[in-house]
This record gives sequence, structure tokens and C-alpha cells, in this order.
Amino acid sequence: MLKTVVVPLLPRIEAFELGVACEVFGFDRSDDGLPTYDFTLIRGTPLPVTTRFGYTIDVPYDLDLLDSADLIIVPAGGTGVATPQDQSYVCGPDDDTCDLEPLFEKLRAAVERGARVASMCTGAFTLAAAGLLDGRPCTTHWKHAARLAEMYPAAKVDPDVLYVDDGAVLTSAGTAAGIDLCLHIVRSEQGAHVANTIARRMVVPPHRDGGQAQYVAMPLPECKSETLAPLLDWMTENLDRELPVAVLAEKAHMSARTFARRFTAETGTTPARWLRDQRVHAAQQLLENTDLPVDVIADRVGFGTAAVLRQHFLRARHTTPQAYRRTFRTEPVPVS
Repeated sequence: MLKTVVVPLLPRIEAFELGVACEVFGFDRSDDGLPTYDFTLIRGTPLPVTTRFGYTIDVPYDLDLLDSADLIIVPAGGTGVATPQDQSYVCGPDDDTCDLEPLFEKLRAAVERGARVASMCTGAFTLAAAGLLDGRPCTTHWKHAARLAEMYPAAKVDPDVLYVDDGAVLTSAGTAAGIDLCLHIVRSEQGAHVANTIARRMVVPPHRDGGQAQYVAMPLPECKSETLAPLLDWMTENLDRELPVAVLAEKAHMSARTFARRFTAETGTTPARWLRDQRVHAAQQLLENTDLPVDVIADRVGFGTAAVLRQHFLRARHTTPQAYRRTFRTEPVPVS
């Protein structure tokens, strides 16, 4: 059970990623009936904690708090991502101005005792320097993925995903992908209801489709049409219907070819994959919150049969609908 979350801060910490960890795990949402975490910030080295923007954060240097943490989150910053001449360079592998080895020892010990260690963005360099990414799939911001792979060739760097969950060690891509990872951790530990409620309070989607490859700088086709958001809402409300591209394109008043191109540009994925993921997500909600048989759920979300639902659920969530229900079952609620 996830109860204790500790965030070690390094010099020149990135404020956004730190804020994400604080928002998801440090905010008291007990008024919504959600769990409250024992959340603590500490210094990862004896040096003062400065942000990339110059202000300092006054937190204690107490690495022993990592010994009892269920989850340790390493935000971006302070790990020698670039060269010593770059302003973002602090505490690199050849830098003797601060000793990271005591932190590394605590991170390795945490994984060995069964805790989870997660990094956001370039925080992956800290985990790699500690040896925690050797032989593991992992990711970081697409801009720094090649350097991570070069510096730590034993790490299996995937530059095209938003986050990687390798059990005890988790890594996320740049900036907002830290939100995706934190919500994923909450979902995997405490269920979709808790994760979705936190996401709603944060006014962010509980799950984003696609990978970070869609955010790599590239020219986007000019599109003068209005946003597809109303159509996406309609699709979500009609998942039980057959929704081929031709029907969707007609509803959007576009040709099928233009619609498919526009859909990918706006959502980062294809209509078929978007529908599949939304149907899986809808199935999760029904599995968690109702007693409906799996075949009924499959029909309601548009998969038709329990066998088809099982196939897509396995592919997307790496478990079966029945196993998911046993893990995340909550009290049943009325279903219309």
C-alpha cells in the first residue's frame, strides 16, 4: 500500500516537475474521501537546493527518511545532463563539488527492499548514475534521450513513450509526462477511481494516448477547422456504436482522408486506436464500479463480446478484465 512518499531534491531542481509531485502526492484531498500520503521533501546532497530560476528551497538533509519510503520520486535537474559549460550542469559524474553516492546507495537499497523509485524527465540521469537503469527499459525527455543512452549504454532507452513502468523503477519523459507517470502510479497502487478524482481536481486527463514522439519539433499541417473536442465527446458517449472513419468524417464535415489526418494531428493517434483506448478505459470504470458481467460490459463499451474485450484489455493493461476487477473492485454504484 502506498503511504509514504519522499522526494530528494538536488541543486538546480526543475520547479515544474517538483510541483507535479507535490500536487499529486502532497495535497490533502481527504475532503474528497481520497487517501492522504505522508509526503516529505529532503535535500539529496548537503548542498543548498536551488532551482533553475535562482530561488532556494529550504528542506532538511536527511537521507534516512528514504529508508521508510514506499515511493521515492526524483524530479528533473542537477544531474549533469549537458556539458560543464551548460548552466544546467550540476553534480555530473566527474563533478567532485557534491557527493551523490550516499543518495545512490539509498535509492539502490529502496529498490532492493521492494519500494518504488521513479524519475521525472532528466531525473532519469540520477537513476542511471545509481545503476538502477542497467538492463531496464526507461525513458527521459526526447531532447536528452540520445545522451542518456550514450552515457549509460546498459540502459534500454525508449525515446518514444510518455513513461515506463518497470516494476520497482519507473521513468517519465519531459515536463507534463511527469503528471502521466504520477497518475499511473496512483492508479496502479490505489485504483482508477482515486487517480481519476485527482486528475479531475488537477483539471488534466487521467490518461493521455500516444507517446512523446508527437511532441518532437516538426512542422504541423495547417488546419483551419475547429477543434475536434465536441466530436471526441460525442464518440465517448457513443462507444457502443459502430464508429468507422467514414461516419466520423461525415459528422465532422470532412473527407475521410482529411479527417484521419486532422484526428492524428490533434490527438496524436489514429481514430481506431483512440476508440480502442477509450473503450478499454470505459470497461475499467464498469469493472471497478459495477457488478455487470464481462460480456455485458463488452457490449456496452463497443467491443461486442467478452473475448474481444479480453484481447484488447490484455494488450492495453497487461491483465485480464476479471483479474483487473479483483484488484481494483470498489463498492458497486447504480448503472443506468
